[in-house]
Amino acid sequence: MNQTAVFNQNYLIKIEQLEKELVKLKKGKGYNIFKKPFSFKGVLKGVKVSLNDIESAKKSLFKE
Repeated sequence: MNQTAVFNQNYLIKIEQLEKELVKLKKGKGYNIFKKPFSFKGVLKGVKVSLNDIESAKKSLFKE
């Protein structure tokens, strides 16, 4: 194999490992660290977050 192919193969392996870790976190208890949800209200002044924005974020994060 030439150098570029080896380089690409190494990155592919790293990406696959990250993907597996993310799947484990998503299926496990990693998202239930806190007993109740908390608010980011007031973190960024002047920014309005609508319910539609929240639902869109949930759908993109928790695709099932």
